[in-house]
Amino acid sequence: MKKFSVVIAGGGSTFTPGIIMMLIENYDRFPIRKLKLYDNDKERQEIIAKASEILIKENKPEIEFSYTTDPQEAFTDVDFVMAHIRVGKYAMRELDEKIPLKYGVVGQETCGPGGIAYGMRSIGPVIELIDYMEKYSPNAWLLNYSNPAAIVAEATRRLRPNSKILNICDMPIGIETRMAKILGLNSRKELDVMYYGLNHFGWWTEIRDKEGNDLMPKLKSHVEKYGYVVEGGDSQHVDPSWNDTFLKARDVYKTDPDTLPNTYLKYYLFPDYVVQHSNKEYTRANEVMDGREKYVFETCKKVIEQGSTKGIHVEIDEHASYIVDLATAIAYNTKEKMLLIVPNNGAIINFDPTAMVEIPCIVEKTGPRPLVIGEIPRFQKGLMEQQVAVEKLVVDAWIEKSYHKLWQAITLSKTVPSATVAKQILDELLEANRGYWPELK
Repeated sequence: MKKFSVVIAGGGSTFTPGIIMMLIENYDRFPIRKLKLYDNDKERQEIIAKASEILIKENKPEIEFSYTTDPQEAFTDVDFVMAHIRVGKYAMRELDEKIPLKYGVVGQETCGPGGIAYGMRSIGPVIELIDYMEKYSPNAWLLNYSNPAAIVAEATRRLRPNSKILNICDMPIGIETRMAKILGLNSRKELDVMYYGLNHFGWWTEIRDKEGNDLMPKLKSHVEKYGYVVEGGDSQHVDPSWNDTFLKARDVYKTDPDTLPNTYLKYYLFPDYVVQHSNKEYTRANEVMDGREKYVFETCKKVIEQGSTKGIHVEIDEHASYIVDLATAIAYNTKEKMLLIVPNNGAIINFDPTAMVEIPCIVEKTGPRPLVIGEIPRFQKGLMEQQVAVEKLVVDAWIEKSYHKLWQAITLSKTVPSATVAKQILDELLEANRGYWPELK
């Protein structure tokens, strides 16, 4: 069985140790000969990497492990690049959330003005990763799960149309994990789903078990009362603010009871509610910095100090096993059905063929083969057309270095009440992002 060489781009991420543990856990179906970490923040990566080295020595010493800030070293001799970069780290995420809230607008990592700001920071570095991969390992695949996936995917479609990059998001996976628990099933892998939309902006239209039985009625009955709140939840979305998001799904569901919604739709359909229930002084970024960020770095330092993981719990990010599902589908041509962000190309008949849509695909050695969705209802089509226009304008703004296009993008966002407010937010975000965004004119 072939063994693979993998580089994790964003090696200093707090998710890295959990992903490494998940790769070790899945070694039998996805054997790794070489694992590298790559980051442009040497100090941050070093703490994660030294602890990871101990994890690997204890669990799978045959894996050759290294970490670096040098692109040539990182991207030479790799089969897969697994990318989870956060440009500007949590300090910039905090501004993405707090600046819009100051003006009474949703402050969120991937939605509205905050997501647009993050997208403007992320396009260049993701393109850079593709270029490094193509220069040093031209046959490799880049599996990108960096946010904001919608804007990044549109940028890669336009700027690197022939690159071997797959954009995937974990949110539907987290929700499907909850669905399986609602239904009393052991795993989301027991579900056969149909879904369509944009990233963080979609709907399930069909959920069946492997025998073809319709599970939608039971799920709808639960969601109508409790949203996606269920005992045990999912391992990824555990902070207090997530509980409100899963509960609010019951109101989002009411807007179209024929489908089941992605939780992120609450930011677009109930922005007034979101702002009222946001703490302008303490946002999700603060929750993460005070929670997972501190916990993971303290844990890694303890592991390094004692030279082993004895008595220290390092969580396996089982939730991230979808990354291995994607890699094995390509490596072994498994034809697994997965939700990916791909060019529409007629899959949704009555929608822009150039839009990057999130739909089920059969994943083969040559990449994804999208399934046909057919026509979608006017409600979803109208919402998606507005949102896809926002995403395209952001990419226009980055390519053309256009202040005007970015103002239009923020104005068009369903989360923003007027062009006046859009301009106020843009001007403040522009100041905060100097050095991260292109120089706009």
